[in-house]
Amino acid sequence: MNVDWPWPWLPRNVDKIVEATGEHLYLALLPVLAGLVISVPLGWAASRWPAVRLVLVPLAGVLYTIPSLALITLVPLLLGTKIIDPLNVQVPLAIYTIALLVRSVTDALLAVPGEVTAAATAIGFRPAKRFLAVELPLAVPVIVAGLRVAAVSAMSLTAVGALIGIGGLGGLITEGFRRNNAVEMVVAIALILVIALIIDALLLLAGKVITPWTRVRQGAAK
Repeated sequence: MNVDWPWPWLPRNVDKIVEATGEHLYLALLPVLAGLVISVPLGWAASRWPAVRLVLVPLAGVLYTIPSLALITLVPLLLGTKIIDPLNVQVPLAIYTIALLVRSVTDALLAVPGEVTAAATAIGFRPAKRFLAVELPLAVPVIVAGLRVAAVSAMSLTAVGALIGIGGLGGLITEGFRRNNAVEMVVAIALILVIALIIDALLLLAGKVITPWTRVRQGAAK
């Protein structure tokens, strides 16, 4: 295996690496965002009606157990997309995100103290306003924790798409394998790891910024 680390392959392929990184981010993050948007109303419904919760939460668990490669290869059959259509990766990633976040959103909303929602109702908050102004903000820390797991998982699972010809950093891994180039594979794997860590840190920071009351509570506890 070619191990001319890190020269001369790396400087000659900076443009390819940048392009693959951008494609990887597009493939991975768009489904996470879509999954988050879908999961919030589903989690709200599950927290509000026990019958819905009995269906959605177990179903989400089952969906998450489906192997990623199997789901990716099923999407063209179900949606009629072409084999190398990015949707073949993005739809499964959105499904995995929803499967992870539905339980997180449900648990977070169920954990909101009853006296808080009762007080909001007593001062005239209608259900929609109470959800947006009281329940959802209090649920944010738990939702962000689930979102961090979903985003990091999406970054790694996106690489599986390279097995059916969809690019991103996974494409560099498969190309490096075909060309017997260890440098190309190591660079791609390292970038996936670094980007996942950066995204995780950014989400953690965002969660702290939009929930300043948690920092006050932690400071008081000390």
